[in-house]
Amino acid sequence: MGVGNSYFDFKQFRISQEGCAMKVTTDACIQGAWTPVTNNVKRVLDIGTGTGLLSLMIAQKSNEVIIDAAEIDIDAARQAQVNIAASPWADRINVLTCDISEFNSGYKYDMIICNPPFFNNSLLSDKEAKNKARHTVTLTYENLFDAIKNNLSDNGTASILLPVPESNMWEELVTGSGWHVINTLSVKHRDNATVKRKVIIISNTPPETTRSQTLVIQENNGSYTEVFTKLLAPYYLNL
Repeated sequence: MGVGNSYFDFKQFRISQEGCAMKVTTDACIQGAWTPVTNNVKRVLDIGTGTGLLSLMIAQKSNEVIIDAAEIDIDAARQAQVNIAASPWADRINVLTCDISEFNSGYKYDMIICNPPFFNNSLLSDKEAKNKARHTVTLTYENLFDAIKNNLSDNGTASILLPVPESNMWEELVTGSGWHVINTLSVKHRDNATVKRKVIIISNTPPETTRSQTLVIQENNGSYTEVFTKLLAPYYLNL
């Protein structure tokens, strides 16, 4: 979906992405659209913001939230600043160029969202920026979980997007540390396809019930499913 383009237009904002190693993806859009923002969420931390996509999607979803968008890559942080400055919510999103492993804001966040490095054992590319964005080179899952534990408020939630093998590793890490998986979204391209991505909502507080959902993106004829259309309609121009 426009991955090779230098920009991607949504209904209320534009993502310019020529300065970022990792471009807009359908999976990230699903994460931003699906991740719940409850009324008690006032302050959000976006770890590894990249283009700023998730921060902008969350800002569109709630008029109440203040978002800190953390990014270690200087070029990506600059790109996020450009995208956010041109959006309707520039006064509510702060871009921070920092290493999240060393980050300390001095306060806790009600929600953390992250589309983290995906691949632990895949071949590294020649481009350092793309390696940082796609691989756990500078941010291991242990580092990410430590950052969440250090910055998330009691009763807060964190939303993480991962491929299925890595999501299993993530869930084992989280539950083995006494935290809880409270909601998951399994994403399939078509109904007869295997699940390739999962969005996982975790918390340090046990839920009353654990929820699990599946989202199918396309019908067999190539059209978007009704559920996908409803989820992304606030954001996608063509829906």
